[in-house]
Order: sequence, then C-alpha cells, then structure tokens
Amino acid sequence: MKIWFSKYKKLLLISTATSLMIWFWFCVPRPLFPADYSTVLESRDGELLGARISSDGQWRFPPPDSIPYRFSKSIVLFEDAWFYQHPGINPFSLARALVQNLKAGKVVSGGSTLTMQVARLARPGKKRSLQQKLVEMIWSANLEIRYSKREILRYYVTQAPFGGNVVGLEAASWRYYNRSPGQLSWAESATLAVLPNAPTLIYPGRNDSLLLKKRNRLLEKLFRKGVMDSLTYALSLTEALPGRVYPLPAESYHLLEHAVKNERGKRTVSTINLSLQREVNQAVLRWVPQLSAIRVHNAAVLVGDIRRGEVLAYAGNIPQSADSLHGARVDIIRSPRSSGSILKPFLFAALLDKGLITPRQLVADIPTRFADFTPENFSHEYDGAVPAGEALARSLNVPAVKMLQLYGVEPFYHFLKNAGMTTLVFPAEHYGLSLILGGAETTLWDLGGMYRSMAAILRQYEEEDGLYSLKPFRPLVWKAGKQAEDRRETTQPLLKASSVYLTLQSLLEVNRPEEETGWEAFAGSRKIAWKTGTSFGFRDAWAVGISRDYFVAVWAGNADGEGRPGLTGATMAAPLLFDVFASLPGGNWFSEPSDELTPTVLCRESGFLASSCCVAVDTVKIQSGIKSGACPYCRTIHLDKELQQRVSGDCYPVYNMQQKNWFVLPPVMEYFFRRKHPGYFPLPPLRPGCGESGEPMEFIYPRELHRIFIPRPLDGTNGKVVFELTHRNAGAVVYWYMDDRYLGETSAFHRMAIEARPGPHRLTVTDGEGNQLVKRFDIVDR
Repeated sequence: MKIWFSKYKKLLLISTATSLMIWFWFCVPRPLFPADYSTVLESRDGELLGARISSDGQWRFPPPDSIPYRFSKSIVLFEDAWFYQHPGINPFSLARALVQNLKAGKVVSGGSTLTMQVARLARPGKKRSLQQKLVEMIWSANLEIRYSKREILRYYVTQAPFGGNVVGLEAASWRYYNRSPGQLSWAESATLAVLPNAPTLIYPGRNDSLLLKKRNRLLEKLFRKGVMDSLTYALSLTEALPGRVYPLPAESYHLLEHAVKNERGKRTVSTINLSLQREVNQAVLRWVPQLSAIRVHNAAVLVGDIRRGEVLAYAGNIPQSADSLHGARVDIIRSPRSSGSILKPFLFAALLDKGLITPRQLVADIPTRFADFTPENFSHEYDGAVPAGEALARSLNVPAVKMLQLYGVEPFYHFLKNAGMTTLVFPAEHYGLSLILGGAETTLWDLGGMYRSMAAILRQYEEEDGLYSLKPFRPLVWKAGKQAEDRRETTQPLLKASSVYLTLQSLLEVNRPEEETGWEAFAGSRKIAWKTGTSFGFRDAWAVGISRDYFVAVWAGNADGEGRPGLTGATMAAPLLFDVFASLPGGNWFSEPSDELTPTVLCRESGFLASSCCVAVDTVKIQSGIKSGACPYCRTIHLDKELQQRVSGDCYPVYNMQQKNWFVLPPVMEYFFRRKHPGYFPLPPLRPGCGESGEPMEFIYPRELHRIFIPRPLDGTNGKVVFELTHRNAGAVVYWYMDDRYLGETSAFHRMAIEARPGPHRLTVTDGEGNQLVKRFDIVDR
C-alpha cells in the first residue's frame, strides 16, 4: 500500500509540474500585442512621408527595426538600469520599492523592470495590486525565455504611452519634435524617456517644471555614468522642452491614402524620392494661381524612373490643401478621366510597327464624317494633307481618326489593353473611332506606365544588345523592393524599338508652350519627347513627357468634371510638365536602333515609297517592312510644247507632247493643301477638246454623309443645307441640279444653299467640260 501511494504521489507531482509548465508556457498570448498600428508610409530612404492613425484612435507606429542609441541608453538607465542582467524580475528593485512604499505610507514605486512593464502594457485595463504584480512577474519570466532583450525593449518602445493618444517612441518623436527618433539629441531622447513613467501627469506644455526636473536628473545620471561628456551635458541642460504637438508630415497625401487601402496598419517603404516629392509639390503650388485664374482647382503630377518603372514623386492633387469643396482630397492619379488626344503616340507607334505608314507619309486632313461621328481639329482648320509625324506632333484630330481607321479599332483596342490601359471596360465597338479622341477614359497612373514602358523598350534594346522583354508593358511600382522589369527576353517584340524611336523623334518636334520662356536653351541641355491632350468640353488637360531616364505625367482640371474655357493640355498642363522636368537631372537621349532602321527611298512630297513618277526623292532611315505601297500622288502628265496646258493623244500631236512628272493631290485635299502650301503647283488646265481620266471635281460637303437633318429657323421658314465642292480648274463654272431641277451656277467658290423637303434626293453637278458628279442623300425631319 505504501509503495502504491508513493508511486501515486510521484505521478501526481510529475503531472502537476507538467501542467504548471504547460500553463506557464502558454499563459502569455501569442502574439503579445494585437497588430493594431498606424499606417506608415516612408520614402525610399526611410524618411517619413505620412501616417494615418490606427483603428483604435492611437498614434502607434509599427515596431521599428532598431532603437536609437541615445534613447536606448536613456530609457534603460531611467527605468531599469539592470535590464541586461536580470531574468525579468529584479528582487533588489522590488525590495527597494517595498521600503519606499512603507515609508511613504502609499505606493510611490512599483519596482517593475522593463520586462514587467511590457507585461503590464500587454494586459491593459488591469488595476494595480499585489495579485496583478505577481501575474506580471510570471509573464516577465515567460517573456525572458521567449524573447531576447532587444525584442523586449522593442516591444516597450513600440507600446509605451507618451501622453494623449501618442503611443510608442516613433510617434512621440514626430508629434513632439517633428523628426525621426534617430535624429533626436540627448536632451530630447531623455525627455521622451521620462514621459512613459507618468504620461497623464507629465505632458509637453503642461507641468513643464516637473518634466524639466525629471529630464535633467536623467541627463545627470547619463553624465555621471560616462555616457556623455561634460560639454554635451552642459549643452543638453540648456535645450528647451517641446512646446506643442506637431502634425505629422503629409508629403504625399494621396499615395498615403492608397497605402491605407492596400497596406493598412503596416509600415510601407515606397519608391518615392522625398526631395523630388517636395520639389514637385512646390511646382504644383506655383501653378495654382494660373489655374485659379480660369477657375480650375485641381492638378496632379506623377514622376517615375524609366529603367525600373519606380514612382519617384506622387502628387495626386493640389498638395497641402484640405479644401474638400473643390475635391482636393480626390486622388486624380487613379481617377478615370477622358483621354483626349493623349493616346495618339501609341497609335502612331503601332502603325509604324505594322509597316502601314512611314513618319513622312501624307495623311488626309479634310472635313470627314464617319457615320454619326464627325471629328474636327482643335483649330477648326484643315491642312488638306499632312505628314503622319507632323500630324502627331501637332495633335491633329482628323488625321488621327484616318490613321485609326487604317489600323482598325479592334486591333488598337487590344493593343491598348496589352499596353496596360485598365479602363477599357466596354467592347471595342462601344468606343469606335472616337477611341483616339477621348472616347475612352484613362488614368494618369496607366498613362505613366504606358509611356514609361514604351521608352523602356527602346532603352532595354540599347542596353541588352537588341533583346526585348517578354512582357514590355508593365504597371508602375510604388513599393520598394518590387520591380517593374521582366528580365525574360525575346527577339519577337510586341513593339519594336525602331517604332518607338521614330515615335519619340516625332514627339521631339512638338512646340513648347509659350509660358515656358527660354525653353530653347532648356531643350538644348536635354531632349524631351512630349504629348498633350485636351478632352471634349475643356474638362481635362493632359501632358506626358519622356527623357531617357525619367517620365513626367501631368493632369489639370476640376475633379468634379466641370469644363473651363482655356483649359488645354498645351496651356495648363505642359508648363507644369517642364517645370517639373527642370527639377530632374539631365542626360543623354536614346541611341538610334540602327539594326532595325533601313535606308529607304521616299517620295519627298508624299512620304510614301518612291515611285518612278516622283519628282524628288529622299533616302531616309525608317523601319523595314513598309506595306503602304508606292506614292499614289505622283503621276506622269503630258503638256503641250509651251508647257501651259495638259493634252492627250486624241487632241494634240504626240511628237509635240512634253512629258513631265507631277505631284497631284485629290481635289478636296488639294483645295485645303494649297491654302497653306504656296509652293504647291496645281495641274495646268486641260486643253479644250482633250479628255483625261480622273475626276477634276470632288464634294467637300457632304462627303460620306447621306442622311441630313436641316434645323428649322426660329421664324418658322424652311431651313437650307449648304453643299460645297472643289474643282481643279480655278476658273471652271459648275452647274447645279437637284432632282433634275436647275438650281444655278457657281465659279471660283463652289457653294450652293439648297432647300429640300424630307425624303430622298439626287444632286447633280457638271462643268463646262462635261465632267459630272452625282450625290444621293436623304433629308430627315428629326
């Protein structure tokens, strides 16, 4: 019986001991503190850009990687001088506290170590008592086993109260001294070290004498321990206490808001360059008076690195503004807005890549209607025909629509999606040809990434000896440690370097804004390819610029979408663009991708591949694989021996004919082209009695339009529609008929106002040579 009882007693002791050990090991929760921290955003160098308060209303920054030397020395000497020697409990401190409390007749000292204070902080709301002190001692022993001294001290530095809703050293350093803990002096570190001891009693600006007394006593201890020299000690005693609570930095308010949505409660190191961010903020603020003058209240700027795709500055709206009335808190960089003309370079590059145009190739710039879509140039004027590269540089709308029609809406739609445009939420047919003129929305974020990626194609081709990234168009990066680069390589690119190079060369020719005085000297120091855009109704002004190393994307307008006269990309966004570029380092331009450029003979007049009829030719280095064909505008004509009239074999002796090559545009293109090109020579007149193939007349209006609505004037009379045509022979007389009814004749300027009832009609025009045009159309009453 005794043997059995002895075994049972041993078993009970072992079981009890095991249970106590298990309880001891698991009595402290894991994690020790809930992860309820402020959202902190830092620059690429670890400098604070901004922070948002935690969900419990406390300014509590996430745990730091390290603790500054001055504060570490100060807090250990003030709170727990034997911190690195004891196992979490210091019996001498407890005994000293007991004696002090007995002498005072009340609790004046707790004798707690830093480890015990961490245990108390992890159990908020508990009243101080001997029982709770015992629990803290048990927890402390547990913490000392589970964590290193450095980790325990880091817990304390993160969770200690510093007065009000300020928790932790980092939040206190920014709130009381407006700088990081590592930049604090000995006096400032000592001040913060004594605050957690009585945060409700001692607070900057309140009970300053008591705070000063405690701080100086700690400074004296540091001096006597040999931590600081006599001069530092003397200077530290003269430093003033913090007199107010500072607001936290707000260098990039809108990027911080984005971090709150995606990285709430975390410390996020961004790719932002703080000094550049401040310069961009100042540039935006400098431009506010000009914007306000036309009642425009918002602007945004995005700056990034070409090679890595990292965002270096992010001004999502007018900085340092809490004017919610005008939408200053709206992050414009990520807000979809009408694209205006800002997508034209991508169409130009895509056309070059497919060999459908050359940069010098003439594109029609004449009044044009596509079903229910009638594009117009911003100037409401027409050039007749304009080189494709010049049309891009001048941002002409009609040639852009013509080029999109050539490339195809569906292929361009998919090209834009592959290039990183995330806002194309409808099918291609929803946008139609208006896709190139603001029919779709985009964001400054997408645009920055798309332009940057296009430039990166050219840069990588140069640096990687002709190789391409497998995925060249990639989103921008705003968090440090992530790369936009894709080092997988291919020789079959989505967009060739030669196409990008020729596109950027065309964008170098864009005229700088008038507001940028002395831009010629500026342009001499660096090359910038840039493009502007203006949406319908003057609601959005865009400007994007590219150098070899950087891109800058700018938007200006009203966040609520209100349009304002005078709000254009060239006048409101471009000057800010160049102001920002002035803050960036200069550099070289892209090298020519010679391996992909082929010397090609082009017609000097038309920019098409030269034919045997071209009057003059140029050898130009362009992309290979041109599919646009030989020049369609140069032809051989026959003149009389005086070279005054065109003739043919059926009306003039062949042996007297003079053969000559001539550049000839179609009648409507010629009509507008002649106005702006005095050097253009129209065809000589046709000798009477001679016939010639080809139409000498062409309708200017209506061209593609077959259904016409005529508004009724306010006086109730029938309205009229004005038809217009052009004739190669400036002296020709044209006779007009509608439904076999004679309307009249015109000369020089061929316009005819016609009154017609609703229904189908037939318009016929003839000239004195018997040439005839017929146009069928319908008049609709609504």
